Amino acid sequence: MGFAKLRYFYLVKSKVGYICGTDSWGGLEMNQLRNAIWMHERGHSVYVICLKGSPIAKNAEEAGIPTIFIQKHRKYFDFKRGKELATILQQHQITHLLVRAIHDMSIAVIAKRKVKSLHLSYFMEMQLGVKKTNFLHTLRFSYFDLWACPLHWLSDQVKTMTRFNHAKLKVIPSGLDLRQFEKELEKKDARQQLELPSDCILFGLIGRFDRHKGQLLLLEALQKCQNKEIGIVLLGEPTRNEGSGYADQMNTFIEEHQLSNRVFVRPFRKDIDVFYKAVDWFVMASKAETFGMVTIEAMACGTPTLGSNAGGTPEILHFGELGVLFESLNATDLAAKMDEITLGKHAIDRKKLIQAAQLFDHNKVCEQVENALGI
Repeated sequence: MGFAKLRYFYLVKSKVGYICGTDSWGGLEMNQLRNAIWMHERGHSVYVICLKGSPIAKNAEEAGIPTIFIQKHRKYFDFKRGKELATILQQHQITHLLVRAIHDMSIAVIAKRKVKSLHLSYFMEMQLGVKKTNFLHTLRFSYFDLWACPLHWLSDQVKTMTRFNHAKLKVIPSGLDLRQFEKELEKKDARQQLELPSDCILFGLIGRFDRHKGQLLLLEALQKCQNKEIGIVLLGEPTRNEGSGYADQMNTFIEEHQLSNRVFVRPFRKDIDVFYKAVDWFVMASKAETFGMVTIEAMACGTPTLGSNAGGTPEILHFGELGVLFESLNATDLAAKMDEITLGKHAIDRKKLIQAAQLFDHNKVCEQVENALGI
């Protein structure tokens, strides 16, 4: 049997389920669906297992990905829903189940106990807050055949904060479809599209207006900068259904410190490459981002990052080789680094950034997932 036929044989046999028992639509849910779509495009039989009417269900259906509906479940010890999940997996002959949300771990393990042949994987999205070495966590984790971490620092966390079998632990980066960033767009044209000034150094931050994203921290840093010609671009909007309180604080700060001629707030847009190519530097201002996809997006556009020296950002930036790091949550240090950049002290090669982003190409990542799953 030739390689192509052999691969087809195994693809037909394997059925991959991506479970998502939340009704949110954040980065975790988007990553779960994004990966399901990529694996579907690569010829795998893929299902999204989710709540009826949830955002991921609607988006999966629009993308042509088959959906299987489950009921809402508790985070722990929901044996009824776990048994229902086991029945669903058997009915649809699901051979591999991929979990991303901690909320789904418990029912997935209950199902695994019923369907012993199931290959169960956890793709880590959030860092561990506390040690999980107690009996119940250790027992639950023992049912997983694979624990995939997007960065080495998270893998180290798992090794030191759990009793999970190190042989089943792998580092597989989060993927990104780089094709959306390949089109040529000059900075002056990108700035024209966003109605931005062409004659100043611009730092930019993209994301929902939320205290965890750090827009106020960047505004405070701007006010502290010695160079009063620096401008910042804030692309985003308030978190849906959570009011405009934080956005109101941003606007108040801008008015009180007379920064309206240096701060440019723009609504979120789908062609985000325009934003990255319009700014001179991207700012990752979160306290400790686990894995900042926006940092990878900036890299793919050849835009250097000024990032918080915490979480996964230092590793993504090769600890300062591919960007500049500032002390997390320290507006004074952030301002100092911004001033240094305007003085030309931190030159980052654009081509080197674009080349580094290739590590996260979704096709390369999918190959690693396939190898880890044995499909």
